[in-house]
Amino acid sequence: MDTRIDLTTFNQKMVLIRQEIARYVVGQPFAVAQLLAAIIADGHVLIEGVPGVAKTLLAKTVARLLNADFSRIQFTPDLMPSDVLGTSVFNPKTQDFNLHKGPVFSQIVLADEINRAPAKTQAALFEVMQERQATIDGITHPMSELFFIIATQNPIEQEGTYKLPEAQLDRFIIKITMGYPSQAEELEILERHQKKERMDINAIKPIFSVQDILGMRQMMDNVVVDANILGYITRIVQNTRNNAEIYLPASPRAAIALLQISKAYAMISGRDFVTPDDVKLLAPSVLSHRLQLTAEAEMEGLTIEHAIRRTLEEALVDTNQQRAMF
Repeated sequence: MDTRIDLTTFNQKMVLIRQEIARYVVGQPFAVAQLLAAIIADGHVLIEGVPGVAKTLLAKTVARLLNADFSRIQFTPDLMPSDVLGTSVFNPKTQDFNLHKGPVFSQIVLADEINRAPAKTQAALFEVMQERQATIDGITHPMSELFFIIATQNPIEQEGTYKLPEAQLDRFIIKITMGYPSQAEELEILERHQKKERMDINAIKPIFSVQDILGMRQMMDNVVVDANILGYITRIVQNTRNNAEIYLPASPRAAIALLQISKAYAMISGRDFVTPDDVKLLAPSVLSHRLQLTAEAEMEGLTIEHAIRRTLEEALVDTNQQRAMF
C-alpha cells in the first residue's frame, strides 16, 4: 500500500526519542509505544504497576523529551482541590482577587500516585480532563492547546488509597500496565547501577516541540481506517454489552478512544493505515479500566482480562462470518 502521508521526519524523530528513553528506562517497549501514541492521540494516560517498575521515571523522561511546560503533583491524603487548581488571593493594593494558578495549569501534568488523594481532590480533575478548562470562583480558565495528564497508581495497595471513580477512569484514553522486567533487563539495570550510570534526567534535551506534537495530531487525521476496521471496533464494544460476565460495559467514548489510539499507534509503527492487529493489540489497554465484572463472575474467579479476551475472540468470529457472506 502506498504511503499517503510523509512520515520520514516523524519516524526519524521517533527513533531518536525511543533511543533517549532507553538510556533511562530499561525495557518496557510496549509501554513506551503506548505512551507516545496516547500523546499523539491527545488523550490522558493512566500508568499502573507495582512500586519500583519505573512508572514515574518513564512519565518524567517522556515529559522532558517534549519542549513543553511540565509540572508534577504528588497526590497525598491531605491534598486539597485548591492545591491542584489554585485559589484566588485578595490583593490589598488593588482591592481585588488575583488567581494563583495551581500546578494543573501546565502543558504536561504528572499526577503521581493519583489514587492516594481523597475523592474531592480527584474530582478537581474532572472538568480539566474532559473540557480542558478549570472553573474557579465561577470563572472559567482554558488550558493550553497542548494539555495532557499522565497519572500513575499502584494497583495492589489499599492502605491510604482511594479508588478512582468510574467516570474519571473513563477519561483516560488508555491504561498502561507496567510489569516486572525480564531477567536480562533486570541484569542490565543492576549493571548500570554497579557502574554508577545514573543519568541526570534534568539534562535531557527536548526532541519534540509543542508544534511538532500539534502537527502530528493533524497528520493523524489523515491515517486511513478501512470500513471493516470501524466495524471491528464497533463489534468489540458491542460485545462488551452482550457479555453476561460484564456488569459495566464500554461506552461510545471507549470506541472513539480505541479508534484514536489505533491511528496514533499505526503512525508510531511507521504506517499511515490501521490494521486489525493494531486494534486487537490496544483493545485491552483501552477497555481494562472501563469494564466491571458482575459479582457472579468475580466469585467464579474470572478477571477483566479474561472477559476482554473472550470479547475480542467473539468480535473476530463475527468479522470472519461477515466476510464469508460476501
